[in-house]
Amino acid sequence: MKKRYFGLVLYLVFAILPIYWMLNMSLKTNEEITGVFSLWPHQLTFANFRTILTDPAWYGGYINSLIYVGINTVLSVAVALPAAYAFSRYQFLGDKHLFFWLLTNRMSPPAVFLLPFFQLYSSVGLFDTHIAVAMAHMLFNVPLAVWILEGFMSGIPREIDETAYIDGYSFPRFFLRIFIPLIGAGIGVTAFFCFMFSWVELLLARTLTSVNAKPIVAIMTRTVSAAGMDWGVLAAAGVLTIVPGALVIWFVRNYIAKGFAMGRV
Repeated sequence: MKKRYFGLVLYLVFAILPIYWMLNMSLKTNEEITGVFSLWPHQLTFANFRTILTDPAWYGGYINSLIYVGINTVLSVAVALPAAYAFSRYQFLGDKHLFFWLLTNRMSPPAVFLLPFFQLYSSVGLFDTHIAVAMAHMLFNVPLAVWILEGFMSGIPREIDETAYIDGYSFPRFFLRIFIPLIGAGIGVTAFFCFMFSWVELLLARTLTSVNAKPIVAIMTRTVSAAGMDWGVLAAAGVLTIVPGALVIWFVRNYIAKGFAMGRV
């Protein structure tokens, strides 16, 4: 029993230590970070957070990231819902092959699609816009969303569909008022993973933007200059980057547990 608790405590320390150390660095000056090894700040300062929250270039990056991640999450779930229902309820020629082909898009590295997206968006005037990054991330998030939602939908008995049709429900009314509430947990899990993968993606978000929609992950490179690395501001930016993901996890934590229980996560 003691060995089991010791292993759990060791794992928690190993998992939390990088986050604590980043928070520790964000509350120090650069001189203290580079000069003295300490487990806590000896000269506590909030100047690094003040720099991010008062500089439009910094907090604008967070706003840009939240905008395109939100657009991507909504569009990915909206597109995946009817697609997943079709895979769950109907059988058609090549359905299994098409389902596997969707997943192969998730397996491909983003660098493969970088040049085609860049040329396409530059040609149609979508370069450096939030919708451009959101649509590019849909290439990877929609297959994942379809795969997760199909598992939840397959767990809903087909008799519910048939009973609704007998009661006179049209398909849109049945889908919106009956079916979607039944898979609320699946939608929550799907939205979480779409948010997470879009939030942490760097290559496409950095290449497809320049000024107006530049994400926080690209702005964090500003800490590198001829004078050296601004470790304090970089650590503060990292701490603030964790906050949106932590909030999303908090709101969908019960749905994630159901997703693990159903074996689709």
